[in-house]
Amino acid sequence: MVERKYRLREEHEVKRVRSRGRSVAHRAIVLRYIPNALEPAQNRYTVIAGKKCGNSVQRNRLKRIVREALRGYHPALKPGHDIAVICRGGLDEMPDLQTAQAYLINILQRTDLVRPDTELASPAGPVTTSWRDDQP
Repeated sequence: MVERKYRLREEHEVKRVRSRGRSVAHRAIVLRYIPNALEPAQNRYTVIAGKKCGNSVQRNRLKRIVREALRGYHPALKPGHDIAVICRGGLDEMPDLQTAQAYLINILQRTDLVRPDTELASPAGPVTTSWRDDQP
């Protein structure tokens, strides 16, 4: 589960990212991001899957897969952004974690969100990072 301080919780915050944020898309994922003014600087995330993605079971599975992929790339991102990941395809387009990671790598490489001193891990390996600050 995404730690509470890393979540976009309020509807007006999500609407702000969706309406004014920069957008990058690749296949079944659209990433929208906008700088925030939090002190200390940190990223906040939300994952959105609409009804076109399938029934509630399929939408929730898509969101879990994308959140897990985001967790692996969270340490490599520059802090200070609100990020919304919008799923626009069903489970047939993004059936597993490796596919979601590959899509996110493609998107993140085309943005200015990645820290210059880090390299994004390949989608084949397991996710070894955590949302918590107290764990390595």
